[in-house]
Amino acid sequence: MRNQRPRSLRRPRGAGDTFPLLLVGGVMLLGVLGWFLLQGARRGGFADQLSTFKSEPDGARALYLLLSESGLPVLRHQQDLTVIPSTRNLVLLGTRFAREKGFDKLAFDGSDGGVAEDDDEANDAEFKSRGVNALKSPPISNDESEKLLEHVRNGATLVYVPSSYRDPRLLEDLDVTLERTDKSLAVRTLVPAQPSRYVQGVERVVTKVRAFLELPPGAVPLLVDEKFDKPVAALIPYGQGRVIIIGAPELAMNRTLGVADNAQFWHSLIGAVAASGPVAFDEFHHGFTGERSMGEFAARYGLHFAVGQLLLGVMLWALALRRFGSPLAPPEELRVGNTDALFATSRLYREGKHHGHAASSILKHLAADFAVRAGVSGRLGPAEIGAALEVRGRKDLASALLDIARAVSATNSEADVERVAALAAVARKALNHKHATPVTRNAR
Repeated sequence: MRNQRPRSLRRPRGAGDTFPLLLVGGVMLLGVLGWFLLQGARRGGFADQLSTFKSEPDGARALYLLLSESGLPVLRHQQDLTVIPSTRNLVLLGTRFAREKGFDKLAFDGSDGGVAEDDDEANDAEFKSRGVNALKSPPISNDESEKLLEHVRNGATLVYVPSSYRDPRLLEDLDVTLERTDKSLAVRTLVPAQPSRYVQGVERVVTKVRAFLELPPGAVPLLVDEKFDKPVAALIPYGQGRVIIIGAPELAMNRTLGVADNAQFWHSLIGAVAASGPVAFDEFHHGFTGERSMGEFAARYGLHFAVGQLLLGVMLWALALRRFGSPLAPPEELRVGNTDALFATSRLYREGKHHGHAASSILKHLAADFAVRAGVSGRLGPAEIGAALEVRGRKDLASALLDIARAVSATNSEADVERVAALAAVARKALNHKHATPVTRNAR
């Protein structure tokens, strides 16, 4: 016979069944949590390009914070442009305008007015640079464009930074044309075209230029290319107001704000515009509206993924609580202790001759279980419980309960207690089996 380990040292069956589930659940939870932490580290990455909420290199959060901390009256406009407060000036950074059908096939390369060969490639590159957020950023509709021009005619100032040379919807009404810069031109140095309050304190601005401006009569250049002497930023009077156009969207981005006098240029420009009223940066067309529901807010910040992660953790925890395998035997110490307690109690009853009390205890607990089946209170006597059982069609249980009650009343010895216990065991077996055979009156 092979050697076996002592029973007390054996590992109970089923003790390690939940460990694999806990391990897999823990690994999955840590993986999902780590992914969300990495996404959260990309602070502001959810926002659109040139949004003042975005703190990544292609955002404009640094510009907004610079102006705000300087004490200038700047704010964010998060409604459409059909209704604009009369005293509010606007800044459109990279905002797109709705185009007419077939307009995407046009290219403004400043040469012969034909179609550029790499127009589709440029469209794809522009979309990729904006990412999926471009789908959440609606363009300015024709109605909004008309309201915007009316707002400017009434005396407001608009600072417009087109994201591409393909956005002439507003510029056509201003008689301004964008001349696309050559791809070989890298970062350009811009200088003030003439002294003015819009470029006060600015000596040179260094940034990438998307397009040079061809201005109508009466326009005032603000910044020109140092080498080609072509305007990149200009002021165009329009009605009682004015429009400032800048053909270098990178100039407003976080990554270029600290270069040369770029920050000073924006401070002087917005400071001059703010002299006639507060300046609002349009965020509605970057995907931020002032009427966002809790569900949309949660979806934008990824809170629905956090809720899903929490539910997954709860499900894994619930599965881990389930035990697989055969039932575990109670520990040997517990079995021995229960047996010793039972023998000690029985000895006390025998030595004290508490036969009647022991039999009454058996009847009391049995009657409570029968009362549940009868649907009555367990405080009732055996007769009332038996009557209720008969009503429910369990006359066999009622008869057995009454027989046990009579046996309890006649208990005077240890043998009588054993007889009551035997009757109670048979009756309980009948209770637990719906189609049990009738209970016998004599269980000896």
